Amino acid sequence: MTPTLVRHHLRQSGSPGSHDPSAPAGSCGRARDWAEIQERMLVPLYEAVYDRVDVGPHTRLLGLGCGSGLALLIAAARGAQVCGVDADPERLDLARERLTPDSSREARGDTAPATVLACGGPERAAAPDGSAFNLVTAFHPVGCVSSVEGLTASLVTAAGLAERGSPVVLGGWGPVERCATASVLRVAQRLADPLRTAGGWRPSGRDDLEDLADRTGLRPDGSGRVACPFGYGSLPSAVRGLLSTGLFDAALEVTEQAQVEKELSEALHPHQRPDGTVWMANVFRYLIART
Repeated sequence: MTPTLVRHHLRQSGSPGSHDPSAPAGSCGRARDWAEIQERMLVPLYEAVYDRVDVGPHTRLLGLGCGSGLALLIAAARGAQVCGVDADPERLDLARERLTPDSSREARGDTAPATVLACGGPERAAAPDGSAFNLVTAFHPVGCVSSVEGLTASLVTAAGLAERGSPVVLGGWGPVERCATASVLRVAQRLADPLRTAGGWRPSGRDDLEDLADRTGLRPDGSGRVACPFGYGSLPSAVRGLLSTGLFDAALEVTEQAQVEKELSEALHPHQRPDGTVWMANVFRYLIART
């Protein structure tokens, strides 16, 4: 698979501004919103990490929370063998569309390295060639997960499937003052407050990633920060993209969707440009730890 094919997949996904805001907002619709609108916002993070750990044909990658597979696709374009696990079957279906070669790609010589996708946790994972993994990624920002305990358990299991000394990469939001989207995500936090839930978004702590590595028995071995601006072609596209993250699910349990969308739109207005596009500068952070 070539980098050209990766760009082809991004074009096929549609630009943020081209998404139909009247499309259904069910679970399958949310999965497609994630794949077509939101997931690409983290591409700078994926690329920076892959450059840092030298992802290539020698890499056997296990992606935790792989979603609709864009990070895996980028790794496969570098020649890596990839395995991804995710709890969302709709997102995994979209990942299969991206990562399963069709006859036209094979005719061009663009076939991907072997790929394994499984619904569930890392206990369902297996490297395509049966070998141990030598890279594990958990790009889903730590501040977005509903259960740190659940992520800790997943990382322990994943580390047990990797070669000793392999890098395990954890992703998270950068400092709140450098993340314009934080002011928008506080809407989710405020609307969900009646549940007193641990789910949804919360501001990131300075040592979140190090604390998680420590809980998992991993050894920190470097970190970095990456600019990941969130850009959308229109306000409705921004609303759909942010709702697809799952960070507003707790709010939607206690507040009507129309009200959540209204308050989210209002919070986005300061970030809307005269041409109707929405732009928010953000910084994400990653930690490289070792098994």
